[in-house]
Amino acid sequence: MKLSALIGLSGALALLPAIGSAGAQEYKEAPALAALVADGTLPPVVERLPASPEVVTPLQEVGQYGGTLRFGLRGSSDHNHILRLVSAQGLVRWNPQFTEVVPNLAERWEVDPEGKVFTFYLREGLKWSDGQPFTADDVLFNVNDLIKNTEFAPTNSRWIVNGDPVQVDKVDDRTVRFTFAGPYGDFLNELATPQGQYPVFNAKHYCSQFLPSYNDDIDALVADSGAGDWQTLYLQKCGDIEVPTRWSNPDRPTMDPWVISSPYTGGATQVVLERNPYFWQVDTEGNQLPYIDRLSAEVSQDVESLLLSVIGGNIDFALRHIDPPANRPVLFENQEKGGYRMFAADPGGGSQMSINLNLTHPDPELRELFNTKDFRVALSLGMDRREVIDTALLGVGEPWQVGDFEGYPYYHEQLSTQFLEYDPDQANTLLDGIGLTRGADGTRVLPSGKPVRFIIDVVPTYMPDHVDQLEIIEQQWARIGVDVDINPIERTFFSERVAANQHDAAVWDELGNKLVGFPDVVPLQNNVIWAVTWGQWYQTGGAQGEEPPESIKERFRLWEAARSTVDMDEKVELRGQINQLAADAYEKIGVTKAAVTYGIAKTNLMNVPETMPSGFYYPTPGPTLLQTWFYK
Repeated sequence: MKLSALIGLSGALALLPAIGSAGAQEYKEAPALAALVADGTLPPVVERLPASPEVVTPLQEVGQYGGTLRFGLRGSSDHNHILRLVSAQGLVRWNPQFTEVVPNLAERWEVDPEGKVFTFYLREGLKWSDGQPFTADDVLFNVNDLIKNTEFAPTNSRWIVNGDPVQVDKVDDRTVRFTFAGPYGDFLNELATPQGQYPVFNAKHYCSQFLPSYNDDIDALVADSGAGDWQTLYLQKCGDIEVPTRWSNPDRPTMDPWVISSPYTGGATQVVLERNPYFWQVDTEGNQLPYIDRLSAEVSQDVESLLLSVIGGNIDFALRHIDPPANRPVLFENQEKGGYRMFAADPGGGSQMSINLNLTHPDPELRELFNTKDFRVALSLGMDRREVIDTALLGVGEPWQVGDFEGYPYYHEQLSTQFLEYDPDQANTLLDGIGLTRGADGTRVLPSGKPVRFIIDVVPTYMPDHVDQLEIIEQQWARIGVDVDINPIERTFFSERVAANQHDAAVWDELGNKLVGFPDVVPLQNNVIWAVTWGQWYQTGGAQGEEPPESIKERFRLWEAARSTVDMDEKVELRGQINQLAADAYEKIGVTKAAVTYGIAKTNLMNVPETMPSGFYYPTPGPTLLQTWFYK
């Protein structure tokens, strides 16, 4: 069974742009670039493009040059919104339908029969946005000097098989070979996700100056910058895939369709990205992409301001932040006034919101409570999900835990549907059974005499309806004697609290097609909000963090086997075993199925599909190829 067949089970989507490999011989370019060529500022377009550019067939029609795509950012930590628009320019990418991996910076690849050796052939003549050649040396720099450099950061598990990190060799300037210690059936899929961009993320000729191994004067550079250490300086200058500083340095070369010109910094009120004159794709008539000149975002401090901008006609494309069900009526009613149409975003699976108790909490008493399964089950049974859905989500949703939907290869009935009924009597019985008696005010108390009270962190700028849901759940849990405080917090502080293992509990969505990326029921990363120190233990091979219980260690073993195998039937079987362990343990509390949401696009903005997948691993809307969108 092929992975593309598995992913295809997510349902039929609109037919989106096709790709090709044969380029036109007479290339055309945007008028602004032609003017720069005429005055000698830029070389001719044929010299800026690869020898054989990738040819993209637009969804509806060949476009025309010009215009600014206006979108909205929410606060100072909405960097992944920009990432979703420019998309991940990795060796490979997802096709627009999210059904298979297709070539990107690599025009083709080969995989050995065992699934251990992956050879990528880069497009000839690729250039960074500053005109410097992109070659195999850039790939080796990103892998050897960054991914595998533990002085910079721990090597992520996506680059490790059987305990050994990937070996990357340069065959020639256009050919690189990735070799793993064992089969890695998920490698191409991982490369297609945003984090899979790491092997081609930074330009060696620019970013190497911020590494000690390349710069003997690094200490002076650090001192002059005030960064404190070279790692911080590197992140300031070259960023990381999911940090704001990725978009704060206009001098940093990229392979993206647009390049940052007005930086995204803490005090920014507007962020602008301009056309990359060296972008490496053309349309079927030989027009260099992108069509749109620039992306421009106003930075708003609340969702209400974003909605007003949409309704007032000042935003051309929006999905993130405005798509909660509560906003749908006002968006629908104001389409004509705002000059936009609505499109659907299908998550293809997952949970709208999961509540994650911190099972590795530093406080021994709270940790013991959170790790008591009957406590978690009582919280689930003490939650009236239908009231939450009807009130906070305008009736859009279906009670659900955290597993995949029915009909998906990784669907597990117990994991997805257990403990969904509202049964406060049984919840109270369970809480009584673990010795949590009620105090005078009705709140239950711990053996120490302290009330059963904890804080739930939530990022309202990311998913505003999460706060609405929690406010209802807070009242429901109070009726069974559990006191929670809702802590709305900015995403940067949220991440810092989680990384430091300082949170009691936190909520997040689990949207997207879980046929790719990490399963949420295995703490594979060091920032997994329900098991931080267990994730650290796994990421560092036991050097940091805390050794997890046997159920978790068995899931690690099963996950490593599942991602290694090239046999998709075996992969489904192994993932099923993971789901069974997670179902029996019941660590994460889901609320409702992730629903199809709706965004807006200007009526004259063309080549935008009527339906697109929704999720971060995709990441929406990037693989629909914004470089082919245009104003008609």
